[in-house]
Amino acid sequence: MSALSLSRPLAARLARRNIHYAWVVAAVTFLTMLVTAGAVGIPGVLIAPLEAEFGWTNGQISAAFAIRLVLFGLMGPFAAALMNRFGLRPVILASQLLIATGIFGAMAMTQLWQLTLLLGVVVGIGTGLTAMVLGATVVSRWFAARRGLVIGLLTASTATGQLVFLPVLAALTEAVGWRSALALSLVTLMLTAALVMALMRNRPSDLGLPPFGSATPVPEPPRQSLGAMLISPLTTLRDAVRVPMFWLLFGTFFVCGASTNGLVQTHFIALCGDYGMAAVTAAGMLAVIGVFDFFGTVGSGWLSDRYDSRWLLFWYYSLRGLSLVWLPFSDFSFYALSIFAVFYGLDWVATVPPTVKLTAEHFGERSNIVFGWVFTGHQLGAASAAWSAGATRTAYETYLPAFLTAGLLCLAAALVIALFIGSSGLRRRATPGGARAAA
Repeated sequence: MSALSLSRPLAARLARRNIHYAWVVAAVTFLTMLVTAGAVGIPGVLIAPLEAEFGWTNGQISAAFAIRLVLFGLMGPFAAALMNRFGLRPVILASQLLIATGIFGAMAMTQLWQLTLLLGVVVGIGTGLTAMVLGATVVSRWFAARRGLVIGLLTASTATGQLVFLPVLAALTEAVGWRSALALSLVTLMLTAALVMALMRNRPSDLGLPPFGSATPVPEPPRQSLGAMLISPLTTLRDAVRVPMFWLLFGTFFVCGASTNGLVQTHFIALCGDYGMAAVTAAGMLAVIGVFDFFGTVGSGWLSDRYDSRWLLFWYYSLRGLSLVWLPFSDFSFYALSIFAVFYGLDWVATVPPTVKLTAEHFGERSNIVFGWVFTGHQLGAASAAWSAGATRTAYETYLPAFLTAGLLCLAAALVIALFIGSSGLRRRATPGGARAAA
């Protein structure tokens, strides 16, 4: 059954109960980002099994996964342009098809180049087609109110999905083998694709609705030509780099990626293994981080609707940095790691809602593409941390310098934010026609 035949009757039925269809789109987006994030998080349970089965080093495996993180970020601006040109549903389905292809092929891999191609390049491009740009696009199109809260929920789905799936994947890997973890991801991708086909719509105007919180429908803007679509991310970047706020967001998001999914998500299980902790137990710790991240990120969205986003970022990076600096000096007991999981989890990606809000405030209509470039900075930081931590572990047989460096980077990011809060340069706004001061 087509999306048209399901979404219109459902929208009408919900309207009679005073429920906006935007919440259905948000729910489908939440589930899509959750399942996609589960695929992104798979490498966390694969490092040790791949070392054992194929004899590849930690550094070699980490390099392949670092490519995935780079592409995950670099696709963001172009994914936003594709969504603007073709709509949400085709891009999401293409993303899920690519991820499924990479995972399915990886189940039969035997060579390192196959790992790099399938779980590095193919899955990297597939996950990058949605990533956090999908959430930012849905919020900007479907919500005129509660934007901070909704982006907090959608962001939480990404980080929580990356972590909460890990105990299940780790248990399957330990009991049956790492290929069973890949098979589970394939099943969840197929189920989610069916929901996207049935319920996802591009804009409220497709159903004759205004965005949630608005009384006026917003007509669909004229579609760009294919050539203009391909060049628009680059012209947007050209304008954005003239605005100081872009560099603040890009730089701090680089640190965010280096201190979260590039380091902790990829290497935490292997780090705990160095101290004798079973993979399933370590994955459980990551799940605890994911649970507390859900509440922390949703809370961050609520706060970003009420307080200066720059001050929120200052506190988030400060607290995350302190937790990462403390970790190398802990005794890595179950008790100590539980404290770290709770404290660090509340701040896992709490940085995203205020970053999205600042991007929207400064870059207007092109904010989803600009955020795609900001997110590229996040993933470049993640890839750097994923590779360097693996190289450190291979060369020195310890992860601790990598974790300490990430903590110090977070504290440096907080200091930079504090120095520039209130700077008149950060209040400049980039409009669709270029960069100029906000009125």
